[in-house]
Amino acid sequence: MKKINQLREVFKKNNCDGYLIPKNDEYFGEYVPENRDRLKFISEFSGSSGLAIILKKTSYLFVDGRYTLQAKVEVNKSFKICEISKIKPQDVFKNLSRQISLGFDPKLFTSNTLNNIVGNNKISLIPIKDNLIDKIWKNKSKTKDKKFYLLEKKFHGEHYLDKIIRLKKILISNQIDYLFCTAVENISWLINIRGRDSLSSPLTNGKLIVKKDGKIIFFTNLSKITLQIRIFFKKNITFKKEELFLDYIKKIKKSKILIDKKTCCYDFEKNLNSSNKIIKTNDPIDLLKALKNKTEISNTKIAHLFDGIALTKFIFWLKNNYSKKRITEISAQNRLEQFKKLCKNYLYPSFNTISAFAQNGAIVHYRANKKTNKAITGNNFYLLDSGSQYLYGTTDVTRTIAIGKISKLQKKIYSTVLKGHIAVSSYEIKKSTTGKDIDKVARAPLFKIGHNYSHGTGHGVGYFLNVHEGPQGLSPLNNQKILPGMILSNEPGFYKENKFGIRIENLIYCKKINNNNLKFLDFTMVPIDKDCINKKILNQKEINWINNYHEKVYYILKPFMNNVELTMLTNACSAIFR
Repeated sequence: MKKINQLREVFKKNNCDGYLIPKNDEYFGEYVPENRDRLKFISEFSGSSGLAIILKKTSYLFVDGRYTLQAKVEVNKSFKICEISKIKPQDVFKNLSRQISLGFDPKLFTSNTLNNIVGNNKISLIPIKDNLIDKIWKNKSKTKDKKFYLLEKKFHGEHYLDKIIRLKKILISNQIDYLFCTAVENISWLINIRGRDSLSSPLTNGKLIVKKDGKIIFFTNLSKITLQIRIFFKKNITFKKEELFLDYIKKIKKSKILIDKKTCCYDFEKNLNSSNKIIKTNDPIDLLKALKNKTEISNTKIAHLFDGIALTKFIFWLKNNYSKKRITEISAQNRLEQFKKLCKNYLYPSFNTISAFAQNGAIVHYRANKKTNKAITGNNFYLLDSGSQYLYGTTDVTRTIAIGKISKLQKKIYSTVLKGHIAVSSYEIKKSTTGKDIDKVARAPLFKIGHNYSHGTGHGVGYFLNVHEGPQGLSPLNNQKILPGMILSNEPGFYKENKFGIRIENLIYCKKINNNNLKFLDFTMVPIDKDCINKKILNQKEINWINNYHEKVYYILKPFMNNVELTMLTNACSAIFR
């Protein structure tokens, strides 16, 4: 409450009735560094998506369905927690008797986001250059600048100049003079560089301008640009201080400019000269990046081999030891990290590992800490959701594991979730198939028994980049067509508050096969825990899918298992018969 009162004093001095605080920093990434996580500072909420509205007398925290339980645990009582599918930010301002003013940092919001927050209510938005949270946030930690580096051809598969040629054709066909690339993952992909500007993704923070002639200006922290990078790019890319970006775009006149509606901030958009024609849409690099080339697909298989070995060894270790010694959520995730580090190609996690036993598994994006850390013992589900970054690609896998004896109800629901997972993997993709079409079949088995889950069925996945990527996705609102080369997660789930959680996640990719038909193929090679399955709930096609999947897992992982692990792998991947 002390922080909120301090903030209220500050926004009163700025003639505001309230202040908006998003999760993102100025780079609009999913994973925000600790020293720029202003939402966590003011609310203690650690989820990857959210919005706080602090008014003179009330405070609101808006989260989506993934985070409602987590917010209840983390956030103090000063905030009213609102699930955004049920209560929208603009609902807070309905029935106002007078117009109120809301302050916001113009570098942290897009104009679209602001419009969605205020709606048609009596709101006066006041851009405030100096972030008000920063004014009360003392003793911030500092981060060291880490150099950017070039990806070798064997890891990216396409020269950056060829990517620019493809992008240039799009700009010319749409008569675009300038593309403002403000999504940092798109910058990293386009010019085949990576960095450490995010804990979980190899991002290269900055802003990039692509001209219609293909010339590029990269505005970034120049201390991160090595001599090797300057020599490699020669005259094709000009490097400038990131602080000069706003001054540069102010000077552009009488041009057609494409800005990314998701990441081009209010400050940049409003400072463009009125003589320009602004096209506010999705960055065309989004789709180019989503269609992985042969090298990226081939390398991602290698990344999943590394991950499959580590995860399978971990699962067998856990099965062998949970009844013999004390294992907790934290010690389990630390043990998994040890298995991953046995591979010299492993770099770091692609997100914070979700290691959740029993009721903690019902918190979709749970993160174990000293207060919540449970011992993995008794009879319940253990949910493990982890991902890795390799130069060969990005992984994301979830397995729900039986600890002790699982109840008939739990087996029934697990098997129903598995039916949805198999339905996605087996989906007959047509040229018109969209993400929302596939999402329906994933939920259908749960719908039949009166259940659902509060997150999408799947998200796009980057190649040695963000673990969550668009425009592809499997959700009720995703209209993007599924195209060859797209990588997606397949992760239906079920969550019973204060009891348990279930999620089964593989990464899949769309491949063109004979006669131009499209099919999903699995990257993930980790056994599905048969101890959780009630085979009577599955039909013969579903049982065949499980047996075929396990046969592949067995032959791929067999050479990497020791004698004890091989015995367990043989049992884990043995066929199911009705």
